[in-house]
Amino acid sequence: MNEVIAPEEVAQDLNPVIEKMALNEHEQVVFCHDKASGLKAIIAIHNTTLGPALGGTRMWNYKNETEALNDVLRLSRGMTFKASISGLNLGGGKAVIIGDSYTQKSEALFRRFGKFVDSLGGKYITAEDVGISPKDMEYVNMETNHVSGLPITLGGSGDPSPVTAYGVYMGMKAAAKEQFGKDSLEGLKVTVQGVGHVGETLVKHLTEEGAKVTISDINKERVQEVAKKYGTEVVEGDAIYDVDMDIYAPCALGATVNNDTIARLKCSIIAGAANNQLLDEKEHGMLLKNRDVLYAPDFLINAGGLINVYREVEGISQERAMELTENIYNTTLDIFKKAKTDDITTHQAALALAESRIASIAELKTRR
Repeated sequence: MNEVIAPEEVAQDLNPVIEKMALNEHEQVVFCHDKASGLKAIIAIHNTTLGPALGGTRMWNYKNETEALNDVLRLSRGMTFKASISGLNLGGGKAVIIGDSYTQKSEALFRRFGKFVDSLGGKYITAEDVGISPKDMEYVNMETNHVSGLPITLGGSGDPSPVTAYGVYMGMKAAAKEQFGKDSLEGLKVTVQGVGHVGETLVKHLTEEGAKVTISDINKERVQEVAKKYGTEVVEGDAIYDVDMDIYAPCALGATVNNDTIARLKCSIIAGAANNQLLDEKEHGMLLKNRDVLYAPDFLINAGGLINVYREVEGISQERAMELTENIYNTTLDIFKKAKTDDITTHQAALALAESRIASIAELKTRR
């Protein structure tokens, strides 16, 4: 049963919320508000058929609650399919905190958020995402045990970024194998948009293999630092979409693959770490297919971080987590094969596989 819990100030007209939930088949959306700490957050639980909903918390200075809601609904839905296609016994959820991650953080804010997470009784397990640090999660952990991705010193699995980057690297190599006949990235021109923790680690893998890397980031100091460290080229702003490249790797925010950018992109492959890269899954997935641009579905190849924090939920070893992440290579090739056989987009192929597993387990549960 779908459920919405919202404070009075954002509950004036819930019809649009209900409509969006119904469209994406969300189970529950919780609006979190605490005047004393300044907390404004939304927790979205998309599907718990396979297990508790696990997904990070993002802190972003959204323009308004509607923008935040749209983001958390899209992100939580993606987490469902990410867990499913990776073979994990997890559902999909996500949380967003509305605010400036540079100026509005406090212990009280994150501890109050932790209380909201705890009130869900384990149905949602949170973790780090954009704008959130390990220290922030430590504050959340003071109020709830339903936290993953904690520092190793606190018994957690540590920073998931390197594992996320490794999974993207594996997916990119599979895409090169499909598109160019070999999975070596040596000599290929790769443009990485966003060089945060995941993006930088991906750049490290690429440069070590001999790829010719160009990078871009809104943080000018950061991009120059990474460029100097790995010997990459730098491009600023929207000019990234006009760079001559073989592979475009979006590793920042989503929706960078749209009508405008598809017309400008000079690449044969899109494979990156960002969530929800396609502004419109159907329309832009088909546009890429018609242009013979091979798209490695984001929720498939960026699943390494989720696999890493899954260690804390299921107690699997780090070695097993890395095996599952490396297998992204094989799964990506399988998705490309299915897309070609069924004459559908790669995103549709990945979605079909993820939904099939969820449906089969749902049916199994009804017969118990």
